[in-house]
Amino acid sequence: MKLGFLTACLPQLTLEQIVPWAAAHDYDALEVATWPSTGSRDFEASHLDVAALDQDGAEQVKALFDQHGVEISAFAYYENNLHPDERRRAEIAEHLRRNIDAAALLGVPYVGTFIGRDPGRSVKENIAIGDKVLPPLVDYATERGVKLIIENCVMEGWHPDGYPGNLAYSPELWEWMFSLGFYLNYDPSHLMWLGIDPVEALRPYVDRIPHAQAKDAQLDPRARTRYGFFGKTLERDSPWDVGWWRYRVPGLGDVDWRAVVDTLYEGGFTGTLSVEHEDPVWGGTEEKVKQGLIVAHRTLRPLIVA
Repeated sequence: MKLGFLTACLPQLTLEQIVPWAAAHDYDALEVATWPSTGSRDFEASHLDVAALDQDGAEQVKALFDQHGVEISAFAYYENNLHPDERRRAEIAEHLRRNIDAAALLGVPYVGTFIGRDPGRSVKENIAIGDKVLPPLVDYATERGVKLIIENCVMEGWHPDGYPGNLAYSPELWEWMFSLGFYLNYDPSHLMWLGIDPVEALRPYVDRIPHAQAKDAQLDPRARTRYGFFGKTLERDSPWDVGWWRYRVPGLGDVDWRAVVDTLYEGGFTGTLSVEHEDPVWGGTEEKVKQGLIVAHRTLRPLIVA
């Protein structure tokens, strides 16, 4: 198992700045953010222009990572592959294919994305659409030796009422997407607030989890009593402001990381555990984000066998 982090937490820096910092702070790998540009949502970044990557560019990227002894664990392009606007959905699919092409060129084994959802349709209607439009993306990746990994983030901010906006949030839905050929980029933080035991949910599926994300969640049951499970309604100024839980770096929330890592090892996991830093306490400035990554490293490194 390797320890890495998702570069999206440092959108203002370049790969040439991030890679040596990661090496100097004992990180083994980077999950590289590959959005075409930084969008309106926090925690997006464009650290590699996959659409423009050619053989010469790929050699330069390989040389940068090799120089510092760091690997690329995956590309990260987390977008709505069931977007209700068919033109936008086609744009997302096209950029996902460019990610796959770049991954094949660089020898990167995984590209991370979301299933997504059309919020105006029921879950069953979305699944019927997914059964038609998603397999060609899996086939495109498979033909190029790349696996598509789906993060189980709920993406409640994509739904007008804060309901799930990414149909990959539960083991029931994982089994559906596995049937289409996807793999899981497991993140326990999302399971915590859903009331799903992250360890028991993980145990049966480790063989379909080649890559995992390390993000923590801090729950506030007293606030949940005010707002209910679905979070704020009248007082919700941001679609992401649920009000009774928040993301933290590993070690500062309620996830049992010893049990999670132990279960990954027990199931034969040999991939990268990638810190996804979205902690509001350790955010806002480059210095604080890096300090948060150091906190995460101190929590997780002792659990990983060298």
